[in-house]
Amino acid sequence: MSLVAPIYNEEKNIPIFLGNLLRVLDALGRRFEIIAVDDGSADGSKAELEKAAATRPEIKVVEFRRNAGQTAALMAGIDHASGEIIITIDADLQNDPEDIPKLLAKLEEGFDVVSGWRKDRHDAAIRRNLVSRVANRLISAISGVRLHDYGCTLKAYRREVLAGMRLYGEMHRFVPVYASWMGARVVEVPVRHHRRCFGESKYGLGRALNVVLDLMVVKFFSNYLVKPIYIFGGFGLWLMSASLIVFGYVLYLTLIEGTAMIQTSLPVLSAMLFLLGVSCMLMGLLAEITVRVYFESQGRRAYSVRKLVNFEKEY
Repeated sequence: MSLVAPIYNEEKNIPIFLGNLLRVLDALGRRFEIIAVDDGSADGSKAELEKAAATRPEIKVVEFRRNAGQTAALMAGIDHASGEIIITIDADLQNDPEDIPKLLAKLEEGFDVVSGWRKDRHDAAIRRNLVSRVANRLISAISGVRLHDYGCTLKAYRREVLAGMRLYGEMHRFVPVYASWMGARVVEVPVRHHRRCFGESKYGLGRALNVVLDLMVVKFFSNYLVKPIYIFGGFGLWLMSASLIVFGYVLYLTLIEGTAMIQTSLPVLSAMLFLLGVSCMLMGLLAEITVRVYFESQGRRAYSVRKLVNFEKEY
């Protein structure tokens, strides 16, 4: 199994974190590797990681040239991982490595994704906890995947669930959503959460807005990735219909009420709505062409097969 840990300015936490993690993993008696991804740290994190890697061959380090964000760090760790099971965990000592056996036990029950739930969370009440609860409920309502805590980094995945998945922005928290939409079995388990001892939190209210915007992208991909004409064309048809209604009202005013067209701005509004509707239709057609180029150029399919039975060869 592969343990992926994104790290940014955690110099004081790294020795404690790796010590706790190695103690738990050694006790499991399974082959493992630790992929520590240094996300362009400005402190002594790189030196601490390289020192640890020199003592244990299981510790592998990926160093970024500059800070790219937690999602990019997790994506890099997953790309370089070789294990059939991938576990992600924060290095700030707030996630507890002692919960890893609990995640593995759930995978052995047949689940594909096990997501940690920081049920008793030790963070700022308003700036972190309240905002997180609101965001989690919003994500659950829009995605249809009911989890209490999307932001917990401590998660376990079967490798095939992550195959071909690319993450951008703040989308690492939406991996269970993507996986569920592709038919993966997702479960949530309570995990421990500790107060931060060293360093500063990298989260703030500003990231909540990013999460909402990313959620819009996720929802669009879920419903319209292979049929963008439905949303652009549908919106265009509504605009064109509104244009015709406005134009019909203009004709009524002109023919029945005797009001000259130049006395009202409704003709201009009707023309604008019609042009916007045509533009949306054209955007939908362009999006359809782009989607087909995306799938066909990379040999991707718009479906996911779990397994094949009685086929001579897989395709």
